[in-house]
Amino acid sequence: MEDRDREKIYSKRVRAGKRTYFFDVKATRSNDYYLTITESRRQGQGESYTYEKQKLFLYKEDFDKFLEALQETLCHVKQDLMPDVDFSQFAQHDREQSDDFSTELKWE
Repeated sequence: MEDRDREKIYSKRVRAGKRTYFFDVKATRSNDYYLTITESRRQGQGESYTYEKQKLFLYKEDFDKFLEALQETLCHVKQDLMPDVDFSQFAQHDREQSDDFSTELKWE
């Protein structure tokens, strides 16, 4: 069975500007679980477009190492490279865009 045919156990979508990230938990044939992280970017404009996708597979034995490295890297960027940036402003901006999108959907 190919990866795209495997049942998704859990899925989380994160919209980030022109990119969308998908975090999908899937099961192996032996009912073991793994995570796929997919970045999807829309290419083209109007009715003529395609999606470019990049996929990363993460297996249970690497979860903790991956999370630790990601947290360490983000802390380095935030604290050492960009200490003057208020990263909470980006979360606020995302919430406002989400609210605007929800409002637009209600009125259409």
